[in-house]
Amino acid sequence: MPERPRILTIAAAVAVIFGAITIISGARALIAPGPGVVPFVLWFNYVAGFAYIAAGYGLWRGATWAGGLAGAIALATAIIFLGFLWHIVQGGAWMGRTLGAMGIRTAVWAAIAIIAFRWRTRHVRRLE
Repeated sequence: MPERPRILTIAAAVAVIFGAITIISGARALIAPGPGVVPFVLWFNYVAGFAYIAAGYGLWRGATWAGGLAGAIALATAIIFLGFLWHIVQGGAWMGRTLGAMGIRTAVWAAIAIIAFRWRTRHVRRLE
């Protein structure tokens, strides 16, 4: 097995840390939701935190499935973000920090997915 590139190690660490923080903050918000909490965003983010950790573990191990999971997380996050934006346009209650957080989540997971797919492409070619 080829040595894991540093960028993949960083992506894996970011995914796991991001996942742990997301689970903790999501659990707190589920216990005591504040005004302007959008339930579908809150639940998605909480559940996605576990997928973040799984993707990070897969990236750390160099598993080929990790790129697909990272891509699915990025896509699902973007879809939820669009749903959240639609919720805002329709006049629903929301918090500004959710808007920022969803933008950051979408960007982080897009970057992790790109890193994972690039690694996977190089890794698979080496095996051929």
